Amino acid sequence: MSPEQSEPEHRGPGRDVGLAAERTRLAWRRTVLAVGVVAVLTARLAVSNGTVGALVAVLAGLGWLGVLAMTFPRSSGRRGRPGRTLPVIALATVGFAGLGLLLVLASVH
Repeated sequence: MSPEQSEPEHRGPGRDVGLAAERTRLAWRRTVLAVGVVAVLTARLAVSNGTVGALVAVLAGLGWLGVLAMTFPRSSGRRGRPGRTLPVIALATVGFAGLGLLLVLASVH
């Protein structure tokens, strides 16, 4: 096999010959799905805790909507806001942990 045959035919400046863009898009979709599952499970657990539970359920839904809004451009193949998406995901993760702690403390009383 000659060196000319081993190079991809579609190689050009700025062209992604692999599937990196699609893998990234699918990874962001999985992230949104995972956060959605956490939000639904948090809301389901919160339903039985009265007013505190309702507040936690609303906050969980807002957290999921925030993650969805930040990751939607990336999961649809467009460029998102660079440098802002990962801190929002980290903040949402810490927020869900705080909501879980709030639910546990509310159920102790």
